[in-house]
Amino acid sequence: MNLGKKKQLAARTLGVGKSRVHFVNENLNEIKEAITKQDIRDLVSSGAIKVKEVKGRRKVLRKSKKITAGNVRVKVNKRKRDYIALTRKLRKNIAELKKQGKIDAEGYKDLRKRVRNKEFKSKSHMKTFVEENKK
Repeated sequence: MNLGKKKQLAARTLGVGKSRVHFVNENLNEIKEAITKQDIRDLVSSGAIKVKEVKGRRKVLRKSKKITAGNVRVKVNKRKRDYIALTRKLRKNIAELKKQGKIDAEGYKDLRKRVRNKEFKSKSHMKTFVEENKK
């Protein structure tokens, strides 16, 4: 007799693959009469249907892939937002310095390039650079 549909029902009911569902040969008539999920659950509890264990090392591999403190990555968008915030702040400061006359047009261009290339870590870092190169 073909019990493919019963096996499919059992797999869906138990939340496992069809290959893991095993029917005990002595109870095939009972299995054949089962038509609902509750019937399948009753057959599992009585031992007519058994669920095979997972083969291989899948569980071991899954256990080893857990995220630990060393595996946490900084998100790209976070880095990008930090870059954007710093760049805007520095460019605003450069424009202010040019407006005040502390740097000329060529120095302005040079500083803009340096900001673009991420040479400055902070506003104070850029200020010290400007003061050193001014003299």
